[in-house]
Amino acid sequence: MKPFILLSAAALAFAASSAAHAADKPQLGSYGFDTAGMDRTVAPGDDFYRYANGNWDKTTPIPADRSSWGGFGVLRDLSDQRTREVIEAASKTRAAPGSVGQKVGDYYAAFMDERTIEAKGLAPLKPKLDAIAALRSPADLSRWMGDAVREGIDMPIGLQVEQDLKNNSTYSVYVGQGGLGLPDRDYYLVDSNPKFVEARAKYRAHVARMLTLAGMADAEAKAQRIFDLETKIARTHWTRAESRQIDKLYNPVPTAELGSRMPGLDWRGYLTAAGAAARPQLIVAQPSAITGTAALIASEPLSTWKEYLTFRTLSAAAPVLPKAFVDENFAFYGTVLAGTPQLKERWKRGVDRVNAALGEGVGELYVARYFPPESKAKAEALVKNLIAAFDTRLQRLDWMAPQTRVAAREKLAAFTYKTGYPDRWRDYSRLEVRPGDAYGNFARAARFEYRRNLDKIGKPVDRGEWAMTPQTVNAYANPLLNEIVFPAAILQPPFFDPNADDAVNYGGIGAVIGHEISHHFDDQGRKFDKNGNLTEWWTPQDAQRFKAYTDKVVAQYGAYEPLPGQKVNGELTLGENIADLAGLTVAYDAYKLSLNDRPAPLLEGMTGDQRFFLGWAQVWRNKYREPFLQQILTTDPHTPGNWRPHVVRNLDAWYTAFDVKPGARFFLTPEQRIKVW
Repeated sequence: MKPFILLSAAALAFAASSAAHAADKPQLGSYGFDTAGMDRTVAPGDDFYRYANGNWDKTTPIPADRSSWGGFGVLRDLSDQRTREVIEAASKTRAAPGSVGQKVGDYYAAFMDERTIEAKGLAPLKPKLDAIAALRSPADLSRWMGDAVREGIDMPIGLQVEQDLKNNSTYSVYVGQGGLGLPDRDYYLVDSNPKFVEARAKYRAHVARMLTLAGMADAEAKAQRIFDLETKIARTHWTRAESRQIDKLYNPVPTAELGSRMPGLDWRGYLTAAGAAARPQLIVAQPSAITGTAALIASEPLSTWKEYLTFRTLSAAAPVLPKAFVDENFAFYGTVLAGTPQLKERWKRGVDRVNAALGEGVGELYVARYFPPESKAKAEALVKNLIAAFDTRLQRLDWMAPQTRVAAREKLAAFTYKTGYPDRWRDYSRLEVRPGDAYGNFARAARFEYRRNLDKIGKPVDRGEWAMTPQTVNAYANPLLNEIVFPAAILQPPFFDPNADDAVNYGGIGAVIGHEISHHFDDQGRKFDKNGNLTEWWTPQDAQRFKAYTDKVVAQYGAYEPLPGQKVNGELTLGENIADLAGLTVAYDAYKLSLNDRPAPLLEGMTGDQRFFLGWAQVWRNKYREPFLQQILTTDPHTPGNWRPHVVRNLDAWYTAFDVKPGARFFLTPEQRIKVW
């Protein structure tokens, strides 16, 4: 790909496309923004989120089966409805045996067949539970854990195959921390938060009820021992912020030395069961956590480990077990931890399960019906515009050394972007799906996916692979492939509407595209070169100057308090906050360039710049149930959505657009406004 120095044909093509659809009505409002959702009694400088979305926020309830609600939720509902239609059509069609249609249809039908699931009870799980009961030594325990990894059961020491961070033309095997039933180590270890203390007590009760449902005696005593073991595991864990430091996660260890350096786990037995014993070395993500957890395998009673494995197995399988297990699992993870009062309808859970097992199989059927080629072309034009705008900004960057700036532009020029759907669909021919076997299909799908990834070892890296399905409402940046990816389902209102005003589209999907581009230059993405390898290509002075900017981002977001007494973790959310700041800045540049020196029209009394910023705020409409907000403040690297619009306070153009003056709540002096890129 050549660098896009200027907005040329791509920008004109997008503008022409928008003009061609001028007669068509946008889905939201008259120009793509829902003005009825605004609260004009709020001054933009006092709370831009409420100014743009306050009436929507007041009048829109969170659906009973959701822990949060907003633009993403609306689109996810639409995607689920469409996916259901695709799946049920496959379910009713006599598809050829072994075809994707047959597997999608039978997987869904088996999950929806509650009568058969109830009749089978725990019988499908009995061989695994019997195997746990038969464990006689730490070596047996190690082998069982290795096999459990194949089935996607979260173990204290997990294993996965990914590109090598420092040689991304090959795949490596990584091991990392895991195995906790509560969302994060802080839920076990932080006593100052009463919500965490309350969650612990309710978690122990949940564990006991799950064991009781499985027919186990002395469930409360077992639950206490399981909780105590998990607390010890939690003490070994790195914090979320520590695990963000990508260079610290790259710790190659020769396989032959694992036993001496991290004793307690029978590494040979574990890796043999996991199918990775032949690897000469592993990459250990959190060495102290793995060392500490391995020691617990030897020091803690085998009987306690067996109780723990029994619960982990029941918990992992709960979605495809009888109703009593489903309800108990939801009562804790849905209601206690996320505040959601009502379990999703079974068809919605069925869609989730099929997407998890056969996501690209469903996606192939989905895009054929809902994502025409012209939508892909329009989205790609926007991507090109944003890359061009970012390159222009890099050329003007004055704080970066010339040689680093040249390398940064080379990295940008080497970008690849994927929109809509993969060029080549995943092969599911080796996945066996049986009618009427919900648990078996669930387990075989997990083992199929694990084997598919394990089989990558020794083969060329698949640069066409996607990490999300087309029906996923999201986007991502992959630094190892130096790429940005936008699935079909996000390329819809409120993010993108071909009939909407350009300003709203640039403030919506344009800023999202800019966000993903800038991830390759955030505090972690910047550590990867143009080839996608983890290496230092910045001068020390550049890195120091950049950190001075990012420290300001940490401080600004760390002052926000979404819940009384609990602020945003500025270190944990740093990468996403940098990406919001850079993405919106670059999207604004791209929007202004797209005007080609023409004045933007006034629409319903709103200027082009005002519509741009409102488009950004509309994307982040979001409401949260308090327990879920508590959870994401602890675990999520994103700032809560209803706080993300406030990044506008760093852009000079926002102050001019809305005449924001000193004294406004979110006012910053020009010197206080953070400008990184």
